[in-house]
Amino acid sequence: MRHGKKFNHLGRKKAHREAMLSNMASSLLTHKRIFTTTAKAKALRVYVEPLITKSKDNTTHSRRVVFSYLQSKDVVNELFTTIGPKVAERPGGYTRILKTGNRLGDNADMCMMELVDFNESMLEAKSASAKAKAGSKRTRRGSKPAVKAEDATEVQEVEAVVENTTDVNEGSDETEEAKEVE
Repeated sequence: MRHGKKFNHLGRKKAHREAMLSNMASSLLTHKRIFTTTAKAKALRVYVEPLITKSKDNTTHSRRVVFSYLQSKDVVNELFTTIGPKVAERPGGYTRILKTGNRLGDNADMCMMELVDFNESMLEAKSASAKAKAGSKRTRRGSKPAVKAEDATEVQEVEAVVENTTDVNEGSDETEEAKEVE
């Protein structure tokens, strides 16, 4: 029975699963974006986010702990020099999983997993929308003031008169055009 066992075994033995997650984490940290199945991405998120949290403090101990998971000096150096300082202000949630559809061969649910702070197109769109919000002033001009029940009938009558005059004006334009054609 699997009581209390909450992580996905991914159909692999322990050694194979740890090696696969280590390789996927190295690829994610190197390339900042990978394409994989949704199940593997969810398992990888649990694996890699604590490592990114450890990279916030650049000490020898934290480097050795991260190296025991990743087994690559280049990836550990990349994590502590570029990724760690960039996510230092973020309290968590360093990765994003975007579903891309199903794989053609076996219909597996595929996704793109990326580091949140390294998607340049989304960051540019976010900064542009922030500038637009900061630059524009929102007012409630043009809204009608509240009307009492007695005045409401008068307002409706005035609106009806205005609609009738526009209909009459439109009809007169048509007659003038018809006269010009003749």
